[in-house]
Amino acid sequence: MKLTKTTTFYKKNTASKDWVLIDADGQTLGRLVTRIADTLRGKNKATYTPNSDCGDFVVVVNVEKIKFTGKKLTDKRYFRHSQYISGIKETSAGDLLQKKPEKVIFEAVKGMLPKTKLSDRLMTKLKVYKGESHPHIAQQPKKVEVNK
Repeated sequence: MKLTKTTTFYKKNTASKDWVLIDADGQTLGRLVTRIADTLRGKNKATYTPNSDCGDFVVVVNVEKIKFTGKKLTDKRYFRHSQYISGIKETSAGDLLQKKPEKVIFEAVKGMLPKTKLSDRLMTKLKVYKGESHPHIAQQPKKVEVNK
């Protein structure tokens, strides 16, 4: 008698998608973004499948209050290019945190996701807001604590 082991692959329509609320007040950027990326991919669930969208929706509030360690506020640079000759622009992390704190979270999470079409779909499930209020109260997101 031969015993066979089977692996169950979950599809995106069979996966349960919850809403998760994360408060970024006083959190370190790297630890916070790691937790967000894992929740978006569904790595915190037993039904994790690497090639399908089985993760949860993530709402992040108070992003203007995140912390950087070391001298990253002055030394870390974000680059963009206008596609014209010598069209490269750079911004420090401190300046970007003051002007567009949501962009800091988006860039960090996007860098932690796989470089495929799946990451574009996962990024649409990330909602980032300055301040305490957000428009997703009707979805009743569950508050999740992130280790500091």
